Amino acid sequence: MSGVGEVIKALDDFGRFQHCLVALLTLNSISHPFHIFGQLFMVAEEPHYCRTTWFSAIGSNLTEEERLNLTLPRKSDGSLEECSMFTPVERDLDAIVQYGLNATETCREGWVYPSKREPSLVTQFDLVCDRKDLNSISQSIFILGNLAGALVFSALSDRFGRRPVTLLAMLIQGIAGVAITFVPNFIVHVALRFIVGISISGVLISGMALGAEWVGTAYRPLPLIINHVGFSVGQMVLAGLAYAIRDWRKLQIVGSAPVLALFFYVWVLPESPRWLVTKGRIEEAKKLFQKAAAVNKRSIPPKTLDQLKPEKEAKSRSILDLARHSHLRKVTFLISTVWFANSLAYYGLSLNVGSFGLNIYLTQLIFGAVEIPGRSCTFFVMRCLGRKKCQSFFLLLGGAVCLLIPVIPKDLPVVITVLAVIGKFTISGSFTTSYVYTTELFPTVIRQVGIAVCQTVARVAAVSSPLARLLEKYHPSIPLLIFGGTAIGAGILTFFLPETQGKELPDYMDDVIGNQKRCKTTNSTIFSHGSSSGVKLCLFYTL
Repeated sequence: MSGVGEVIKALDDFGRFQHCLVALLTLNSISHPFHIFGQLFMVAEEPHYCRTTWFSAIGSNLTEEERLNLTLPRKSDGSLEECSMFTPVERDLDAIVQYGLNATETCREGWVYPSKREPSLVTQFDLVCDRKDLNSISQSIFILGNLAGALVFSALSDRFGRRPVTLLAMLIQGIAGVAITFVPNFIVHVALRFIVGISISGVLISGMALGAEWVGTAYRPLPLIINHVGFSVGQMVLAGLAYAIRDWRKLQIVGSAPVLALFFYVWVLPESPRWLVTKGRIEEAKKLFQKAAAVNKRSIPPKTLDQLKPEKEAKSRSILDLARHSHLRKVTFLISTVWFANSLAYYGLSLNVGSFGLNIYLTQLIFGAVEIPGRSCTFFVMRCLGRKKCQSFFLLLGGAVCLLIPVIPKDLPVVITVLAVIGKFTISGSFTTSYVYTTELFPTVIRQVGIAVCQTVARVAAVSSPLARLLEKYHPSIPLLIFGGTAIGAGILTFFLPETQGKELPDYMDDVIGNQKRCKTTNSTIFSHGSSSGVKLCLFYTL
């Protein structure tokens, strides 16, 4: 090992310095739900009908109601058709009144929104009728941005460090987020949303590694859990902001601009000393450790600092390194499956919990509130059960709830809602556990690449989740059966992963690959002597 663990233990596993670092990272995470869920509040349903300015020159003396009766067809219930109009003709008013208009066509000149509400994305860019699907396309492109960001920023973070990548991603997030307010058309809006999606992934994966690499083994889950709790608080804040601010441009500014106010991070956000050591920048790591020790009011013995040294050759790693070694291939496949199941069930339940019967603002508040205990309790569950059992427990319970919901009669909506909330609680806990677990499974030199692969798989699941709901037309239980079955399958596969609780973070490839080889040798020796003692210590490396 590089000696980083001993130094962190000497300066305090989770002292004042780490408290401040986690607070800085959590401040930014509060803004992320706005970009992920904020568009839900900007595309509220709007009454609309076709604009028929062609008729103004003919019937300028008619009332608005009379003009609508002559130019727009009616539904069977007497309301105006929203997406069609009578085809314009070259007749005078008397002929039109006498004979009427029969041929219809889609809206030529856009739409009228009679409610006169505050501007929304729907009214600004006419996201109605044949343009309604553009909103879903926009959300999918945002998720694709998350996917691209995970791949791009993970490589940059492993090569250039956690600090500069986090700062760069935050800057891009703030600028692109504010720029969305001034877009001239929906295409530019979608393009900027894609860039914001890229930047959020950069902040998440770099900040996650930065927090985990600064704390001791016993407290390693805390930075990630606190960060996720901040995300849940952000969902609740979003509900309040969206309720108070109905103009989408004002809401966009209020949700995006605060990130730019965090410019002072340039001076206070530290680099990961563990990353510095793996890159051979020992003196920089020592200075950071001494600064942290001063803030924590501790002193680090010189002998402990002298232990810092890059034991292996520092070189850039890529996704190919995950495929070259059987143990890393196995770990990557298994933990990626966990991320896929988490994301599929999380978004699947979020879309299905509409049976609350509450308005969208209160529903968003409940979603955020229920995640806080779900994410917070993972710290204690992981300490009691370990990473592997905790991950499997949450997945199995969440999957069981998804499978149970279709069995409940439809005339018991309260029971269904309670089960859905339990499912949201458990899957949120599973998501937080997977972040902690993944950070500990991959060595420092390739940690960001491993996390990026997992996040990429999770984004694929996020895109697939709403597609699975389309299967409701064949049977309403099919989507929940898919969500539940996938979660249970991943929960079972989790038992084939190694336990990482109480172990020092691996820094180099040989720290995990070497352990696998040593355990195989140990097992061979043990079996040759007819003994089973110690096999359990190494079993996870040979599974």
